[in-house]
Amino acid sequence: MTELEQALNRIIALTSRMTLSDGRTPTRIPYFSIVKHSRDTQRNTGVLTPSFCLILQGNKRLYLGQDIFDYSEGDYLASLIDLPASAQVVGATEETPYLGLRIDFTTQEIASVVTEAGITAGPKEKGLSAGAFIGKSDADLLDIFARLLKLADKPNAAFLSELLKKEMIYHLLSGDYGHLFFQKGLFDQKADGVGQAIQWIKENYESSFTVEELARSFNLSTSGLHHKFKAITTMGPLQYQKQLRLLEARRLMLSGTAGATAAATTVGYESPSQFNREYRRLFGLPPLQDIKEIRKASSAWGFEDS
Repeated sequence: MTELEQALNRIIALTSRMTLSDGRTPTRIPYFSIVKHSRDTQRNTGVLTPSFCLILQGNKRLYLGQDIFDYSEGDYLASLIDLPASAQVVGATEETPYLGLRIDFTTQEIASVVTEAGITAGPKEKGLSAGAFIGKSDADLLDIFARLLKLADKPNAAFLSELLKKEMIYHLLSGDYGHLFFQKGLFDQKADGVGQAIQWIKENYESSFTVEELARSFNLSTSGLHHKFKAITTMGPLQYQKQLRLLEARRLMLSGTAGATAAATTVGYESPSQFNREYRRLFGLPPLQDIKEIRKASSAWGFEDS
C-alpha cells in the first residue's frame, strides 16, 4: 500500500466516526463539509463556486464545456471562479459510497496568502489557464485534511481552523499545481481585465451587453477578451451570461418563489419563448417539466450537492 493510500484510509477512518447522510454534511468549521453518496447520482448542472473538492473514495465525472473529466480517490477538483458545469457520481454503492471533502474559499483569500507569504509566480505560469482543473493530492495535503477532521467536532473549531486554511492554500500555491492556482488575472484587481469582466457578468447577469462594450469597459480588445474569457471558462462571455441566467431561473423555480414566466423576467429575458428554447437546450426539458423531474428525483434519492 502506498503512502497516499495509507493517508486516504486514515482520513476515511476519521470520517467514519461522524454521522453522515447522503448529500453534503456541514461541520463546525464554516468552510469545511463532507459529501457522501451511497448510489450513483444523475448528471446535475449547476455553478462551481470557488472551492477545493477532494475525493476520498469513489469516482466522479465532470462536464466542463465540451470536455469530460473522470477523477477518483486522491484526485481533487479546484474551481477558482463561478463556473457553469455539470457533474455526477459514478460507481457508488451502500458498501463503498462516494466520499469527498470540500473546502470553500475566495479569491481574496488566495491573494492574501500570496501577499503575506511573498509568493511569486512559478516558471510554469504562462498567462491564463482554466478557471477549474483536476489535480492529484499528496501526503502533506492529506495531513492537513486529517487535522481538519480531528478539529471539526471541537467547540473552538471555527477559530483554530483559519490557520489550517491558510496552510492549505499556501501548500497548493507552492506545489506542483501552484501555477494553476496562481492566476493573478482572477484575483488581482490591478491585473488583466478579464477577471474583472467575469466578476462583472456574475454580478450583473440580468443586464444586456455586447462583447464590444464589455471589452471597452475593461480595457481589452474584443478578440483578446473573447480568447482569454474562453480559456478560463471554456465559453464566451454571452454564453457564460446565458448559463448563469438559466441556472438562476432554475433555482428560483425550484425554491417555489417564481413560476417560469416570472423567473425568466427576473433573470433578464424579455421573450418567454426564447427563455423556454434556451432552457430546454441547456437542461434537456422545458422549464416546468424539468422542475417536476428534479423534485421527483430529489424525493427518491437525494439531490447532488458537491
